[in-house]
Amino acid sequence: MPFINTLLSIAIIGGGIGGLVLALQLEADGFKNISIFEASRELKAIGSGINLQPSAVLILRNLGLLEALEATGIKTAELRYYNRYGHYVVSEPRGEGAGYLVPQFSIHRGMLHELLLKALKERLGEGCVHTDHVFTSYAQNETSITANFTRRSDPNVPVEVPKKTTDVLIAADGINSTARRLLYPNEGPPNFSGRLLWRGVSKRPPFLTGRSMVWAGHADQKFIAYPVGREAELEGTSLVNWIAELRGKVVPKERFASQFQSWTFGFLSIPELIEETKEVSEFPMCDRTPVDRWSFGRLTLLGDAAHPLYPIGSNGASQAILDAVALSSALQNQTDIPAALTAYEKVRLPPTAKICFANRANGPDHVLQLAHERAPDGFENIDDVIGSMELEEVGRAYKLLAGFDMESVNKKAKETEGLWSSKGKAKSAKDQKP
Repeated sequence: MPFINTLLSIAIIGGGIGGLVLALQLEADGFKNISIFEASRELKAIGSGINLQPSAVLILRNLGLLEALEATGIKTAELRYYNRYGHYVVSEPRGEGAGYLVPQFSIHRGMLHELLLKALKERLGEGCVHTDHVFTSYAQNETSITANFTRRSDPNVPVEVPKKTTDVLIAADGINSTARRLLYPNEGPPNFSGRLLWRGVSKRPPFLTGRSMVWAGHADQKFIAYPVGREAELEGTSLVNWIAELRGKVVPKERFASQFQSWTFGFLSIPELIEETKEVSEFPMCDRTPVDRWSFGRLTLLGDAAHPLYPIGSNGASQAILDAVALSSALQNQTDIPAALTAYEKVRLPPTAKICFANRANGPDHVLQLAHERAPDGFENIDDVIGSMELEEVGRAYKLLAGFDMESVNKKAKETEGLWSSKGKAKSAKDQKP
């Protein structure tokens, strides 16, 4: 059994999905002195849909969150690819339908965040999260590291915790990470892909299986839609998350919809979906080129602060969750903090760097580009354009690269079955001691 220093003090910069899962994983592994510092004044349920691959769901299952996920998100049944004319390219079952021992979930980001925050406060107490704390700088020596904070709302008003000295400082503060900027002052802004994303969520009748993900188009113009809410499903409707993507010069938001006016498929009218959505958000699609190091003494990076990726392959949040397990494991197995953070980096930096470059090459969405390049005017049968083995290999290779190939996930699922219930029993027994 690894030695757990339960007195080890850990500060996390950023209360997003990566930071919250990290805190939950650390708590489950025996660490109790954990503080999260979030720049926002209030942690709200905002955002749109995301996907949790089985590799990430397995981790959340082992944290006792599977039941809450099932009550909140959608168990993804399949992924279907189409060209811009609605001609079918390829499909594959997902999650349990593909043979995984744990599901894949499509879920609203805000709902997931709310679920994680609730669990964290139940396990560590309300005081573990400090909002309106903007991380500005740090200083460290051989025995500790100190993070400094100011307010976002009014920098002239002192914050609750102006500085925090701990044994470990973990920056999970996103693609525009302050910690990363301090470590790499000459890196500059994120790399813009030349593609813009418009995202929205709308309640409407279910399409296809009611749990289907649809990817349509090609590298320069794409549309994605999938359901994200279990409550809507129970009502007989579908809370559909959608993403419209265009490459090229920036266009006003009111004009992007015209680019998809002819995308009316038999099972889904994309113009209608866009039209009925009340609020639409615009995002530039960006990433950062992988760096050589994340860990510097007692400071390390996690999630988008460490490896911001293009949102391709339904994989960003899942990689942050995988980071959390690797980091907690490293801290369990190494009493030397800088050595532990370096060990974590050695496990997670190489694969995430490969994913970054794979996503720049369209990742699993490359099947859409192949269909577009070989048959730009459409086709009657995809077999006349691309062989089935070639199509399947694109998806198989990406799953292996991203760490959610079925063989490895199912192996871990069997090895960790009952892990949460055993932890729960152990906690209950301890609580009963006089």
